[in-house]
Amino acid sequence: MVKQIVWTSKARNEFVEILQYWINRNKSNSFSLKLNALLEEQLNLIAEFPQIGRKTDIPNVNIKVIQQYLLYYEIVDESLYVLTIRHGSKNPKTLKLR
Repeated sequence: MVKQIVWTSKARNEFVEILQYWINRNKSNSFSLKLNALLEEQLNLIAEFPQIGRKTDIPNVNIKVIQQYLLYYEIVDESLYVLTIRHGSKNPKTLKLR
């Protein structure tokens, strides 16, 4: 079980951009609040069951699908590192974790 969830600055910035996109698009923050709650729920699930995500080609990195978003993470010791979050329609060849 994971004791700590750590967001990389890259992942945090990407998630803020996603939330801001939905606020601007919908002229409301209701969907962003729901998406934020869903992400927190899923991170808690990953923290409890770290191997719930699919393995990737990148060593020690897993991926969890959350609606139309892909959350890339790795477990190091007792910490869950959120590496990036991106829309599933983005080209996988453009993926940069750090």
